[in-house]
Amino acid sequence: MIVYKDLLDLIKVTVREDIQRINAYPVSKSANYIKLDAMESPYDLPKDILEHVINNLRKVHLNRYPSTDKSQLIQTIKEKFNIPCEADLLFGNGSDELIHLIIQSCCRPGDVVLSPSPSFVFFEMASQFNHAKFVKVDLTEDLQLDTNKMLESIKQHSPKIIFLAMPNNPTGGLWDDDDVLSIINMAPGLVIIDEAYYAFNKKSWMSRLNELKNVLILRTVSKIGLAGIRFGYLAGHHEWISQINKIRPPYNINTLTESVILSVLDKKHILDEHSSKILLNRNKLSESLKKLDHVKVYESYGNFILIKFDSNVSATNVFNELKFSNILVKDMSTSHTLLSNCLRLSVGTDSENELLIETISKIISKK
Repeated sequence: MIVYKDLLDLIKVTVREDIQRINAYPVSKSANYIKLDAMESPYDLPKDILEHVINNLRKVHLNRYPSTDKSQLIQTIKEKFNIPCEADLLFGNGSDELIHLIIQSCCRPGDVVLSPSPSFVFFEMASQFNHAKFVKVDLTEDLQLDTNKMLESIKQHSPKIIFLAMPNNPTGGLWDDDDVLSIINMAPGLVIIDEAYYAFNKKSWMSRLNELKNVLILRTVSKIGLAGIRFGYLAGHHEWISQINKIRPPYNINTLTESVILSVLDKKHILDEHSSKILLNRNKLSESLKKLDHVKVYESYGNFILIKFDSNVSATNVFNELKFSNILVKDMSTSHTLLSNCLRLSVGTDSENELLIETISKIISKK
């Protein structure tokens, strides 16, 4: 056995160099904060639904592995989320796991994964973890899809996978149908449309899955009120799903998650009502933000709003002062040059949004 001077030497020669160079996905400590940083629903489930969930959990056998028969879960997800009956489904421990599985099943080391940028950061992280080359195509200065650059990059790099977040996180933009279709038609491989925020705009490509042979649609229940159970699903042609399913870890959807999702979807109208509230709150919050000096508000189709301060105000200072006031938002300033001096604000309850506006206004007035 080789003798190393210390543990750090052993780690240095053992852990992949690219992994040593990066940081873990940043998650802020949030206890005792008003959480407006992670695009969660601000609404708890009603007591009667929680009781229904608990009653069903009492029937769960924790000593057994989860059932591999997902027919009830598949039927329920299809019915509740209007998924075409001919589509196949693959479930994941959040959409993050599904992104990993897609890249692992399709990409050899060095194969290209392509996405507009800035977009969901995990597209790039999962590509790096799986030795794929991640190609970013910058949005325009006003944070819109640069379709010509996308098509040029597709022609140049011939990507195995293209990720399109619709609406886009963190900008909130929703891409034009014709532009998306031109990307789909030129793609030499698979196009993943990430519809994590579909509940807040009702714009979906799900009904077109049958005609689009190279498209899969990715969704999560995290944004509609169930972030804590970590559940996502991938919809598409059976031939795609069956290949990706080959590398899915067995029992990846635990018994508790499956029981909770089935119980809550019995009362899905409550989730829909909460999403409608968030949509109304988003519009009200946007209008209030537009009345503030030194703030540019980007149109959003998600449950969050991106804002940009002019040169008179520092977004990072606003972030820090909000945090000091126990309000947690997301500082995007250093994540991409197009997001310089930007904050991303998750939509909260009426009272949370009012406090947010009041606090930002006070911070700006002190500049």
